[in-house]
Amino acid sequence: MKEITLKNLTLVLDTLAICEKYTNACHVLNYDEETICPKKAMENQGETISFLSNKAFELTKSDDFVNAANYLYEHRDELDYEDKVLAEGLRRNYMRTRNISVEQDLEFSKIFNKAFVDWLEAKNKADFSIFKDSLNKVRETQLEQFELSDYDGERPKTAYNALLDAYERGVTTDEIDMAFNAFKERITPLLSKIKSSKKKIRTDFLSREVTDEQQRRMAEYLLDVIHFDKSRGAITTTEHPFTDNLAKDDARITTHYYPTAFTSSMFSVIHEGGHALFMQLQPEEDYPHFNNDSQSMAMHESVSRFYENRIGRSREFIHLIFPKCKEIFPQVFSDVTEEEFYEAINVVEPSLIRTEADEFTYTFHIIIRYELEKALVDGNMPIDDKLPERWNDLYEKYLGIRPSNDKEGLLQDVHWASGFGYFQAYAIGNMYNAMYYNKMKEDIDISKAISEGDFDLINGWMAEHVFKKANYLAPMDWIKDITGREFTPDDFLDYLTDKYTRLYEI
Repeated sequence: MKEITLKNLTLVLDTLAICEKYTNACHVLNYDEETICPKKAMENQGETISFLSNKAFELTKSDDFVNAANYLYEHRDELDYEDKVLAEGLRRNYMRTRNISVEQDLEFSKIFNKAFVDWLEAKNKADFSIFKDSLNKVRETQLEQFELSDYDGERPKTAYNALLDAYERGVTTDEIDMAFNAFKERITPLLSKIKSSKKKIRTDFLSREVTDEQQRRMAEYLLDVIHFDKSRGAITTTEHPFTDNLAKDDARITTHYYPTAFTSSMFSVIHEGGHALFMQLQPEEDYPHFNNDSQSMAMHESVSRFYENRIGRSREFIHLIFPKCKEIFPQVFSDVTEEEFYEAINVVEPSLIRTEADEFTYTFHIIIRYELEKALVDGNMPIDDKLPERWNDLYEKYLGIRPSNDKEGLLQDVHWASGFGYFQAYAIGNMYNAMYYNKMKEDIDISKAISEGDFDLINGWMAEHVFKKANYLAPMDWIKDITGREFTPDDFLDYLTDKYTRLYEI
């Protein structure tokens, strides 16, 4: 490596190391804000997060850093592979933000933090009007950021495609529309058949009352089962479960305990535990090159939902954990068989709350949000008092049910407080994991591994095939590298069709 290239690389890495300290502090404060921070302190804490985040942004706007990063990009063929990927990522970020001043970045950050505080109050009071103005500002901010963005290649044709690109590099509404249209075409008629099926699944025991302590014990057990490393992670409770990678060796997850819905926390813990495993098992060498946070959101959701659904809702997994379920929740399972539990946690029942939705109808929840987002960002749909009604109309259209208030309607999710474009990741993630699950079956006996609790084997395969290159490849290249095939929704649709045709004896 030439001396000047090494000098510029050193400057970039040293600057990013300082930025990382600010970012880590932001993550700690954000984790606190969403867990135990007093309500009246939230807005002030959000301003502190904005201040620290802005300090990191300011470092990347300095002439020395910009010149060094651009030099590395122009001479990227001189770099090792890991640093070349870093240089390309810095270039994309620079192009998107070079017209945004330090002062604008701070103002944008404050808008998003205020939106979170307003969303939480609005949700607790089931009153969209409290959140409406902040949501308008979020949209205006994202549209302004799009107008300020530059691109080396072709500029995204719409603002919404630009938002998608930030979450799923290279993915556009064309790919997502194709996948969602295929889903609606195949799954909508199957949902009608399931509703007409004579098969009745027992679910009464799912609402039996349990204590928070019982649910805490189950959460700890499930994390042990999937081999979540507790020396490098932690768990607590929050309003809306999430996972955050606070720093290297610090992956934190959250859950929520409901006294009459114990499976909610169980599958939330497995889902968030999947996110954490992705963080804990990514290659160590990604960290020195600051490539440790480059996975797309659909990559991440593919993993969380792989553990939650493909593993967690399988017969083999229920067989594995059923004895512990009976031990921890004796008042629930005294008259319940293993097969009844398996069927109950896979029951198809259109519901209002996305995070509680069954595996089969879940994608409809995502399609609803996706269609609204496109209309809000690109279609001039107003954010006004009629937005909750538009949300409710889509629930009636796709699932045949209608929210009775804003809390169980469009205020149920926190995501819009930080912007649009994320939700598609959950559904595309399901389609990714269906593809690599089929690839995994070619290499290992996954059914045996699950039933025997051999998560060293499962996690080892995931680390080598799914996690290893996630920080380096664009999503569609990544899934092709894992499976040898182009992206398709068919594996997921085949899985749903086979599983639920059998379950409902259609």
